[in-house]
Amino acid sequence: MREFIYYSQHAVTAGNLIKDNLMKAGRMDIVCNVIIATFFVSNSQRENVKLHLIFDGQPNPPRHLVIESNKDPIISKKNVAGLIKKMLYKSPNKEGLKEILPGCSAEKRSFTQLIKDLDAEGKNVFVLHQKGTDIRNIEVKGDEVFVIGDQEGFPHDLEKYLKKVDKITVGPKVLFASQVMTIIHNELDRSS
Repeated sequence: MREFIYYSQHAVTAGNLIKDNLMKAGRMDIVCNVIIATFFVSNSQRENVKLHLIFDGQPNPPRHLVIESNKDPIISKKNVAGLIKKMLYKSPNKEGLKEILPGCSAEKRSFTQLIKDLDAEGKNVFVLHQKGTDIRNIEVKGDEVFVIGDQEGFPHDLEKYLKKVDKITVGPKVLFASQVMTIIHNELDRSS
């Protein structure tokens, strides 16, 4: 299964804060683009993909949302924002994933705890960084988790924590998170 983590410092953590202007909800517009790039190809949905969303915005941080590919594709940006809104409304205030909808779960879990848990499961965690090893030069085993930060990157305390995580890059330019998702998928598609 392909696995990704998208971290957002400012994405809101309460469903009632997601309104028509997604930019004012901690750049929820970017989150929607990341979800679309992670799960969809032309006229289809990718199989065997899991996306972890970590939101550290107000009022109830942190929030860990998990979306796994399933047979019910999310079709438009509006539907994606509605899905996130519903997941946040029903998100529990404790650790332990609660299924909100088929393939969609939520909990209160920090970014560092998620990374520790994935590492304990034996996952090979990579963080995207412009000075990392080119993705074309890593050996893909199928247990990789790709960590991508929002437009502001990671706060200092998380940057410090991520120093021990292997860094990779998808090319010489800094790209939008959604573009990074597409390129990672493309590289993995080509190598399989």
